[in-house]
Amino acid sequence: MHRRMRSCLVNWEQFKGDWKVARGKLKEQWGRLTDDDLDQIEGRREQLLGRIQQRYGMGREEAERAVDSWLDRVNI
Repeated sequence: MHRRMRSCLVNWEQFKGDWKVARGKLKEQWGRLTDDDLDQIEGRREQLLGRIQQRYGMGREEAERAVDSWLDRVNI
């Protein structure tokens, strides 16, 4: 597995582990996500990517890059 991909997966596991904190940080970054969106996402990466694609008109790869970049910067 590619090093960057492995790093993102580790970050995602940490992210899922503290969902309450993560919700607030997601709202700060992606304000178009609603509380209902966040309730449905519940820490699931695929759900988050889909909602970001939908709310921001991004393609799959663009959403993945945006989430991965954000995870590298966020402190959860």
